[in-house]
Amino acid sequence: MNSASSIATQPEDADIVIFGASGDLTNRKLLPALAHMYRWNLIAPGSRIIGVLREKHEVRGWNEQVHASLLKYAPDIVNNNTLWNGFSRMLHPIQGDLEDESFYQRLSDVVEDSNTAMNVLFYFAIPPAYYHVTSRNLHAVRLTDEEKGWRRLVIEKPFGMDLDSARHLNRCLLSYFDEAQIYRIDHYLGKESVQNLLAFRFANAVFEPLWNRNYIDHVQITVAESIGIEYRGGYYEKSGALRDMVQNHLLQLLALVAMEPPAEISATGVRNEKIQVLQSIHRMTPEEVKTHAVRAQYGAGMLDDEPVKGYRWEKDVARDSNTETFVALKMYIDNWRWQGVPFFLRTGKRLPSRVSEIAIRFRQAPLNMFKHTASTIEPNELVFRLQPNEGMSLSLNAKQPGLTMHLHPLQLDAPYAEDSSNMPEAYETLLYDVLLGDATLFNRGDEVEEAWKVVTPIMEAWQENHKVTLYPAATWDIPGMDELIAGHEGGWRQL
Repeated sequence: MNSASSIATQPEDADIVIFGASGDLTNRKLLPALAHMYRWNLIAPGSRIIGVLREKHEVRGWNEQVHASLLKYAPDIVNNNTLWNGFSRMLHPIQGDLEDESFYQRLSDVVEDSNTAMNVLFYFAIPPAYYHVTSRNLHAVRLTDEEKGWRRLVIEKPFGMDLDSARHLNRCLLSYFDEAQIYRIDHYLGKESVQNLLAFRFANAVFEPLWNRNYIDHVQITVAESIGIEYRGGYYEKSGALRDMVQNHLLQLLALVAMEPPAEISATGVRNEKIQVLQSIHRMTPEEVKTHAVRAQYGAGMLDDEPVKGYRWEKDVARDSNTETFVALKMYIDNWRWQGVPFFLRTGKRLPSRVSEIAIRFRQAPLNMFKHTASTIEPNELVFRLQPNEGMSLSLNAKQPGLTMHLHPLQLDAPYAEDSSNMPEAYETLLYDVLLGDATLFNRGDEVEEAWKVVTPIMEAWQENHKVTLYPAATWDIPGMDELIAGHEGGWRQL
């Protein structure tokens, strides 16, 4: 990142207003990201970080809270007195009740009082229930106007809990902001490996002729986590894995793999092509859901030789809950390039390992000319690793050294960086893009609604059939998974 930051454009001065400045997201992700951006000169020196806090005692102790957060999540900043002193001078806490209209006038006065910055980034690190009232009150005091500088809003998922609520949220936000001002953040799109997928596809002519139904047998997209739901039982009971992961993260990854080459790598070009993919995804019928979708819930088990409890015994979870913590889907894209090529999506909690990847598995050679050697010819496979150890690998078949013609698999591995500690975190990349006004890696409102249309038939079918299969923690042996991928080259990848 040091070399990358040396050629990066420094954004203009801006006030970064964080609503929910004492919350978990701010402490774990936003503050460490902003601190590293300061270190790499990716925040203009005249910028301020204005933290909105509900209580007076939070205001008095915010600098200490920020210091404690960075000591845990970005110790390289606080262990360097020069960096910490410079970053801490950017911190400006302000007390405010989000439902108190008078607070927004005080906030406006603080923004207007800036010596240099008239640009403002609003970050809603708050529950979605507060999006409407906060947007309305910002608009009421003209903080959304762009007469003196740009105004940009960042919101976190969930972008609604179904199609109707997503449409309602979009209407609400568009009452007070223009679409071009709204940045719907998906941290998966900020990962270096996801961005590199665009570079790999469109900067290398060698693979584009193969990127279609003629040569690709299927695609596997996996986002697996070894942790359980942790402290999110209340949210997860309403959401489940389909809403929490598939509707946003996995469908976005699918769209990037399957999209047509855009006219240019820009927000408009990329997002226009992604929505074409989402619109082309086959909508499952109730009968297809039975054979093309697997849902399951983790039970008790052993992870790293330690016992872990089942989902139904987590905090804020009903003892008879049928919420899915694992989803596997077989999806098709009804267009010229991908007709008949299945995209297998799987995601879940309490799985054996934490790993996220995109695997492109190619068809076998049309004729096995080495069958007399008793060699097993493995299908060629191109893998983009999102986590851990971000990078790419390509599996080929080659002759094993020796006197006989015996084949063995050969893997070409390409990590993205020799020292991954210098790679930017997703939030650093995405916050930097917001400050620059680059929306390429963010969801547009119509994308969000189209993604909900894809998962709605599955949600409705599962509402009719509440039964969920149980699987022991730390296993890939989940009922129905093997049947889902039966008949396709190589089966599920071993992770």
